Amino acid sequence: MSRLTGTVSRGIRCPIIKQGDDLSTIVTSSVLNAARAENFELHDRDVVAITESVVARAQGNYCTVEDIADDVREKLGGNDIGVIFPITSRNRFSVLLTGIAKGAKKIYLMLSYPSDEVGNAFLTYDELDMKGVNPFSDVLSEKQYHELFGDPVHEFTGVNYVDYYRELIENTGCECEIIFANQARTILNYTKNVLACDIHTRFRTKRILKELGANVYGLDDIMTAPINGSGYNEKYGLLGSNKATDDKVKLFPRDAQSLVEEIQKSFHMETGKNIEVMIYGDGAFKDPQGKIWELADPVVSPFYTSGLKGTPNEVKIKYLADNDYKDLKGEELKEAIKNSIKEKDSNLVGKMVSEGTTPRQLTDLIGSLCDLTSGSGDKGTPVVLVQGYFDNYTNE
Repeated sequence: MSRLTGTVSRGIRCPIIKQGDDLSTIVTSSVLNAARAENFELHDRDVVAITESVVARAQGNYCTVEDIADDVREKLGGNDIGVIFPITSRNRFSVLLTGIAKGAKKIYLMLSYPSDEVGNAFLTYDELDMKGVNPFSDVLSEKQYHELFGDPVHEFTGVNYVDYYRELIENTGCECEIIFANQARTILNYTKNVLACDIHTRFRTKRILKELGANVYGLDDIMTAPINGSGYNEKYGLLGSNKATDDKVKLFPRDAQSLVEEIQKSFHMETGKNIEVMIYGDGAFKDPQGKIWELADPVVSPFYTSGLKGTPNEVKIKYLADNDYKDLKGEELKEAIKNSIKEKDSNLVGKMVSEGTTPRQLTDLIGSLCDLTSGSGDKGTPVVLVQGYFDNYTNE
């Protein structure tokens, strides 16, 4: 009988992971125990993915608001700072903002509108249109914002982020002025000391401001080295961090390429199979209701084994069925498509037969699948096993 399933994604339950735990042993044994208990086998090119949070936790890669404050004060002078384009997130930015405020005397907080960089919206374009506001050019004070729009709250969290961020800043004893603008250069009307808090547009933002003479750093430039014995991330700094406690954040993991390779070797020793291994954070996908597109980490996967490099090289079955083989049916159609898959070019870039296939990196696609599988709450599955991802219609 022909095989009737394709890709399967399984969340793997693991022990609660703490600092100093042997993650390689835990991951390998958890997957193997699940395979025995659920009666499934591992295969070559299966993918074992580990969420970045448990990697960083095992590494003990944390820093405190005081560590952040010390680094911000050292790099930006400790007086007035323009904090621009932060995302609106209690988990991702609230502790960072507290630390930043502790390292300054006054914060000019410049929020993008109607939403932040990753789609968290407190206004809609329709609301802007009705009020005659042009988000591409208009700069709003906090007073103008409230006069025009009242006190909007986030649709899902119910949080008024404007008030919330103001309170966080002022609770540290730091003065706060909030501005709404979408052009980075606007902040230079208030201060030349700038902390760019955007994620995926940070290089452009910093370039624009540096060319205009600003003293500018990004979140990726803060906590790039230990402060008072803290954790750090030399490549991403504070990007990819998450709230751990009210005064501490877990940073994005570092130095974990050796870990994924060690886990790959461990699976080969235990099973004889060539398993791919990756570490993943946020996936990249857009919620049609809330408009958030999720990816608040600098990358989906910071570390992965070599077999996960590249992009899919797939033909579009429906294209073949509707075009090349439109006159075939049943087994004849099935065999024709199978032969086309077996004989496909090694590089289908630009070929019509691949039109409509997803043009993304394998790590972004698989990492997004894993993020949806593991969730971010109480499922208790920080490891995901993906099987059959590299199979196609010809595999039996």
